[in-house]
Amino acid sequence: MHDNRSLVEHRLKRVLEERITPAVYPASVPLTGSIWVAPGEPVPVAEGLAAPREPVAVGDRWGAPWGTSWLTVSGTVPAEWAGKTVEAIIDLGFDKNMPGFQCEGLVYRPDGSPVKGLNPRNQWVRVAEAAVGGEEVLLHVEAASNPVILDYHPFLPTLLGDKETAGDEPQYRLEKLELAVFDETVWNLVADLEVLGELMAELPEDSARRYDIVRAVEKALDTVDLQNVNATAAAAREQLADVLAKPAVPSAHTISAIGHAHIDSAWLWPLRETVRKVARTTANMTNLLDSEPEFIYTMSQAAQYDFIKTHRPEVYEKVKKAVAEGRFVPAGGMWVESDTNMPGSEAMARQFVHGKRFFLDEFGVENDEAWLPDTFGFAGGLPQIIKAAGSKWLLTQKISWSQVNKFPHHTFLWEGIDGTRIFTHFPPIDTYNCSMKGSEIAHAARNFKDKGRASLSLAPTGWGDGGGGTTREMVAKAKRMKDLEGSAKVVWEKPAAFFAKAEAEYQNPPVWVGELYLELHRATLTSQAGTKQGNRRSEHLLREAELWATTAAVRNAFEYPYAALDRIWKTVLLHQFHDILPGSSIAWVHREAEATYARLATELDEIIGSALGAAAGEGDRAIAFNATPHTRAGVPAGAGRAAAGPDGSVAAVPREAGGFVLDNGLVRVEIDGRGLVVSVFDIENGRETVPAGSPANLLQIHPDFPNMWDAWDVDEFYRNTVTDLTEAEVVEVAESDPAQAAVRVVRSFGASRVTQRLALRAGLKSLDISTEVDWHETEKFLKLAFPLDIHADRYASETQFGHLFRPTNTNTSWEAAKFEACNHRFVHFEEPGWGVALASGSTYGHDVTRTVRADGGTTTTARISLLRAPRFPDPETDQGIHRFRHSLVVGATIGDAVREGFAVNLPDRSVDGERDVEPLFTIDNDAVTASAIKLADDRSGDVVLRVYESHGGRAAARITPGFGFSGFEICDLLERPITREGVSVATDNDGLVLKLRPFQLVTLRFTRTTGSEA
Repeated sequence: MHDNRSLVEHRLKRVLEERITPAVYPASVPLTGSIWVAPGEPVPVAEGLAAPREPVAVGDRWGAPWGTSWLTVSGTVPAEWAGKTVEAIIDLGFDKNMPGFQCEGLVYRPDGSPVKGLNPRNQWVRVAEAAVGGEEVLLHVEAASNPVILDYHPFLPTLLGDKETAGDEPQYRLEKLELAVFDETVWNLVADLEVLGELMAELPEDSARRYDIVRAVEKALDTVDLQNVNATAAAAREQLADVLAKPAVPSAHTISAIGHAHIDSAWLWPLRETVRKVARTTANMTNLLDSEPEFIYTMSQAAQYDFIKTHRPEVYEKVKKAVAEGRFVPAGGMWVESDTNMPGSEAMARQFVHGKRFFLDEFGVENDEAWLPDTFGFAGGLPQIIKAAGSKWLLTQKISWSQVNKFPHHTFLWEGIDGTRIFTHFPPIDTYNCSMKGSEIAHAARNFKDKGRASLSLAPTGWGDGGGGTTREMVAKAKRMKDLEGSAKVVWEKPAAFFAKAEAEYQNPPVWVGELYLELHRATLTSQAGTKQGNRRSEHLLREAELWATTAAVRNAFEYPYAALDRIWKTVLLHQFHDILPGSSIAWVHREAEATYARLATELDEIIGSALGAAAGEGDRAIAFNATPHTRAGVPAGAGRAAAGPDGSVAAVPREAGGFVLDNGLVRVEIDGRGLVVSVFDIENGRETVPAGSPANLLQIHPDFPNMWDAWDVDEFYRNTVTDLTEAEVVEVAESDPAQAAVRVVRSFGASRVTQRLALRAGLKSLDISTEVDWHETEKFLKLAFPLDIHADRYASETQFGHLFRPTNTNTSWEAAKFEACNHRFVHFEEPGWGVALASGSTYGHDVTRTVRADGGTTTTARISLLRAPRFPDPETDQGIHRFRHSLVVGATIGDAVREGFAVNLPDRSVDGERDVEPLFTIDNDAVTASAIKLADDRSGDVVLRVYESHGGRAAARITPGFGFSGFEICDLLERPITREGVSVATDNDGLVLKLRPFQLVTLRFTRTTGSEA
């Protein structure tokens, strides 16, 4: 037989599309429609059901952007359909090529009980398994007219991303309102032919198996009467039975499929719409679980469960029932699938604390896996956090998007900065929206890089982001590929079952050390500066609120605000979702985020003020409070002292060549007439920081038009064109007194204006730089450059609970690809015996380059990323006023960098009071750094101290509580006692001695002695 596969493929495609698939619904009658358009925001279900309706018909336009319409459909099942399966077909005007990202609906019965979602690939609602004829049908649909914003390319600026600018033109046209007979035999024939046709296309040309399939498909197509498909479908299926029954070879790759719908907690829609997306999808999935006994569905993000618990309790009850049955699986154990590069140490820890605790409290489920398929790269501190939360596995997918270097493993051990290793799987199917296409299944088997040593991979299966999750068609195809010759085996399996099998099978997997850097979406470290600043400020305000509320509660009968702090933490964690904090959401999301952060800041300031007032008492002494973990200006960490004057003095004098010189006896800073820093001289070490001819504090602007993802990406070619902003309108002394001297610099460029304040304080070796930018550029990238006269092959960049090192060279493509990277509060550069730190108050993105000068010296340039101006998805990204604070510290050790990072983010607070306030804990080694001091979440009154080794070496510290305690325990992040294995700790008089490995994280829980407050 000659190879006629191509002919068969073409024939199969046409017959399926034009004859067999339409025959799934062989008979139909119209439904009657009526509609009510809700004014403004969505209304409660009861209100939507009860609202008056107006007639609506197929072909009518409906749905202003972001609107809600309540559609009612009614009809009668024809008597002649008795005994047949009947479904309602409701097409709201879906674009079939884009599951999600458009209109959606949730179907309700007249009593208000939810049925299922309506989505582009999921338009049916089962009315009767076996109709009796004459049944009255009445269904209500809460239809959301979310506008289509994402068209993939080109990404055009749009005002649809905010309800305030989107207009009110109807977006959609009703396409179908019908009752129809559902022919399950034809539907199964479609699944048979799709599975075999897709498998046939993936098999080698000379494969005997392919010829078997070709013959069988030809016979089936010959058997089908194209004028009467329904009568001949069963016979056609018989022609395929044998070829579908042939089992896979024993060595076939096995894919653990798990029902899934990746729902971004906000992205091209606001948070309020995510509530409804989750309700629609979970209603769909509980409906599918009822009809498919082998199917298993998983959903991560505890916040999304909380959404439906709060706003759609009728849907949540179905979810709780399915969870109890073991069919609906809470995954991941995090509050949201957050970004992991930018969240601070405690925030990353609390993602797991709040996520895991929710699943434990609501369902009794303990998650062993972290589930982050779409997060934009992973910080090197994450493995330790996963382990400290009591978990041990990680799933991700996004690394497959890297532009240059293909990641070498799919199953591996990921080693973090402290040496913790986490068993990690990166599905070779290269998608978290698997639809069970044969091409996807074949790709997973071919692509799996660990074949020969492992044979298992995972496939998250279903449409996300409003696509409705897994479809019954996907389940049908998976059923046929469960054990099918020529295909990988497909089984429905829980994530924990997959990981347990994969870990047992792969005894010595390869190890990847350090961050999992995504070679894409690098601009998310900078886009939407206001959102990022709100996050950073919130994290540090929460640190202060917990610290001072605990201090006051232990000593002054202050009522610890458990509920408020819990709520605020969850709000901050929600906004760390991987499209909110990264700045890749629509304008509506970021407008609301900045308003939320402002509201939280006000509330947290009130908590802090009340706690400090309770701690200091009533009086007129100025008490300075230090929330950093290090002594500062004579005030111990976590303490309050009478404010003291500065140590030493500083002067500002004119510079001979123009500009000014700031000098405090430790550092001499020269600022030229252009407002550029041409010298930062470390007097103590006799060392110049700034290389001659390469001024620091140099603002640089680049054109910024990436190849595709505007808010997400910055492509390396942006560096090809740069403009140095050297012209200044004003360079003047703004302050000159013994405590501090400052120079003010004003520049204009394009439509924007920058005002800077360069200040040197008495007794400190740091130059403080405050930058205010009134930003009105488009598709530009603003950087702040600091050339340093230092020879460093690598530099330290702060991440969660420590720092990681990145090379300053580009020896390999892996190094060259990291042309934009993340830091938290500092970067640090060091030669043996001397270093420089650059601390940040709110920025994350930066780049580091290295050049050799004519004199043979090396210039290492650190550039801070300040602002961008992408036009999609928010055409007005970052327009307006922004304020930044940075500090350049000379002669800095890594410990100095840690200290300055905290200092920049946690300025002193001063209140009037009557007494000094002693610290709750004294730690006698700065390398052992307090990350959090708080009361235990269980409201027992126990005091929790979390510390980590912050310098990257081994450290021992004596920890002395400032209160009586009867004992202590080593705990996990959820404050549950764990074994002391791996933790060197011993009691010592009135405290304890703790010895830590580099970057080791330890949580201590102290039981207070009653009446011990002092």
